[in-house]
Amino acid sequence: MTPARPDLSARTGTETRAAGGPRSGARTVRARSAALAPPLFVVLWSSAFIAGIPGVEAAPALLLMFARFAVAGTLLAGYALIIRAPWPRGRTLAHVAVSGLLMQAVQFGSFYTVLGMGFPAAVISLVQGLSPIVVALAARLLGEPVTGRQWLGFALGASGVLLAVADRVSLSAWGVVLCLVGLAGLSAGTLYQKRFVPDMDVRTGTATQLLVSAPAVGLACLAVETPRVSDWAAFGGSVAWMVLVNSIAAFLLLNAMLARSSASRVSTVFFLTPAVTAVLAWLLAGQSLHPLAVAGLALGGAGVLLANHRPRLR
Repeated sequence: MTPARPDLSARTGTETRAAGGPRSGARTVRARSAALAPPLFVVLWSSAFIAGIPGVEAAPALLLMFARFAVAGTLLAGYALIIRAPWPRGRTLAHVAVSGLLMQAVQFGSFYTVLGMGFPAAVISLVQGLSPIVVALAARLLGEPVTGRQWLGFALGASGVLLAVADRVSLSAWGVVLCLVGLAGLSAGTLYQKRFVPDMDVRTGTATQLLVSAPAVGLACLAVETPRVSDWAAFGGSVAWMVLVNSIAAFLLLNAMLARSSASRVSTVFFLTPAVTAVLAWLLAGQSLHPLAVAGLALGGAGVLLANHRPRLR
């Protein structure tokens, strides 16, 4: 008597579902990680303005940036060597270095010099938050179309930025120039990296960006500042936070987001930094939280959602 054959179709379906389960779970984890990355990045990035206040009070701004870049770059490079991550070479190395000089040395050298001049962190964050507009206007260089919905999102985001700091703006001509230089560094670096090295390894790429920026700001410090630390505890605490949280964690997140999405979409998260900076200053530094900052946070969030909207394919 011939034994009954098992139901191959049923078994195949079960095995297929079982085999697909882990892959589906991995996709879900990646999707959730991608969704959490922008809000986490905004909080980490905004904290740098708070951590920088005691730092620039204890030492010149470029000396603070030199310590930040040198320590963070060395730590990240050591980690990359231990795990044997691939390092950029040749032309790729040159492109990574250029993007790093723009996004690290030019941006932060300018912004923290202004912070040391006494500009409020929220005002500096306002200028930095305009980066999505600059990136969107230059997006055609990357062949990235900008939809009407995205432009509406940019407009709402920019309005949120203005509301977030409307009660704190005070202007100084030299400070405004440096803020604009910092904005240009961030925007140009974002576009340059997305254009020439969108697939760089985020560990070795970020380490390279930091290590090429350290001597650049170090030479600038020797040229225009008197490198002296008046309060080592405040200086060390500020450097430690900015190294671990801002230079390593935040930039790894930023580079990972740039690898997964367009430069114009990624840059929209900066719309939220002024309002989040105000919230952090209220929570951590005891500064008052103006109702306009709350309104700016809500409006900026709506702008980010619109600017990052992707129509579903049918």
